[in-house]
Amino acid sequence: MWKYEKKLQYPVSIKKKNLEFAKQLVTQYGGFAGELAAALRYLNQRYTMPDNRGKALLTDIGSEELSHVEILSTMLYQLMKDATPEEMKKAGLASHYAEHRNALYPLDANGVPFTVTYFATTGDPIADLSEDMAAEQKARAVYESLIDLTDDPDIIGPLLWLRQREIVHFQRFKELYEFYKKNLKEPR
Repeated sequence: MWKYEKKLQYPVSIKKKNLEFAKQLVTQYGGFAGELAAALRYLNQRYTMPDNRGKALLTDIGSEELSHVEILSTMLYQLMKDATPEEMKKAGLASHYAEHRNALYPLDANGVPFTVTYFATTGDPIADLSEDMAAEQKARAVYESLIDLTDDPDIIGPLLWLRQREIVHFQRFKELYEFYKKNLKEPR
């Protein structure tokens, strides 16, 4: 079912530790508009799509979102690598260190842990695809805000690439949404 290549979809090589930026970037890992929520949303919704076209698209994009989790995890790891407890405390990450040390943990930029309430599924393909398009737009907006918060090209490169994937995913969902609007019977 899966073919795993041991490389990221987009290479990540961050050379400078930056705990302050890591504290913001984590929102795309575990926040409401983050990649983990998107992956789980799409992989759950796929089961109630009315045909193989919808199931395939949700599976493909959901799987790709997991690869985005991997990119973000790599970025976060590199941004936090070898941070001392003192550096973590200075960056406002003392509570993170107390519970997780330098390990990754899915939460948003405010420290709110990931929750399954970040993704929805209704069983209605039109409603779910509307949610998916909105999710992609929210993720794009967050990536743009994150890009505004840094001038490090090693960070900006992957963020631009991830932002572009949100645009592509939105377009694919929109195409499927329009196809279903035209070809499916109205829900009860």
